[in-house]
Amino acid sequence: MDERYSIQHLLALRKLTRGMADLLRGQMKELLSTLAPLFHPKIVFGNYVDGESYGTSRTGDKAFKEFQELYRTIGQSRLYNLPLEFKSPLEVINPQLEMTPLEYTHVAMIGNESKTIAVTSPLKWVLTYGGFSPGRLKALLAGRKQTGDELQQFVLHYLMMHIVVSKQVGVSQILKALHFPLSTECSPEFGDLPVTYVSSAISTMRPPDDVIVESTEVSGMSAFEEIVQLEDVDKLRDPLKEQLLEITKGYVREGQ
Repeated sequence: MDERYSIQHLLALRKLTRGMADLLRGQMKELLSTLAPLFHPKIVFGNYVDGESYGTSRTGDKAFKEFQELYRTIGQSRLYNLPLEFKSPLEVINPQLEMTPLEYTHVAMIGNESKTIAVTSPLKWVLTYGGFSPGRLKALLAGRKQTGDELQQFVLHYLMMHIVVSKQVGVSQILKALHFPLSTECSPEFGDLPVTYVSSAISTMRPPDDVIVESTEVSGMSAFEEIVQLEDVDKLRDPLKEQLLEITKGYVREGQ
């Protein structure tokens, strides 16, 4: 095994990763608490969202049309099989923001043997409205015992978050400048449903499969937490500073 991933070194990296994750998660929660009103769907959808006027946007018609098209495509897929229609104006059940660490399944291979492991990315979080965690959505899809209304509410709230983030460009720029970029991705378990993520500019990585398997055998659990990429700390940059420096370089060239 690579000495960089000895059990002792791995334990040290895991402790370091958790320390960074605690700090960054705390900062991210504070930022989201301040910016939460800008994530309210009423801001983007206007009167297409139920409730009192909330500084609504003039682009509500366009946003709602985009929302409808996405819902029809995703809702009619085999994975969801939802009713074609939904209640309008949209109801936001809980506008509070919720962060959940990204979890996924990885099949580790050692020779001809495989082991399925639940992996957590501690510096990347799924961003949802309160009560709509990805774990609950996964359980609904796995059990198929949910009512159509419950699953439909999950799809509607994930789509609202996606549209809000895509339209609130200024919010994305603020978080990116603070080293917490927003992104939207699809995952195999949720099909074409866009899932919104907020992550740290400091990334984490999954070591080689033999390291992961040995770690799970030591812990006795088929679970693993990614470890921090230390070199990312040195690579942190200030976007505004870089832009100003670029302008300064042009000024220096012209003055020569």
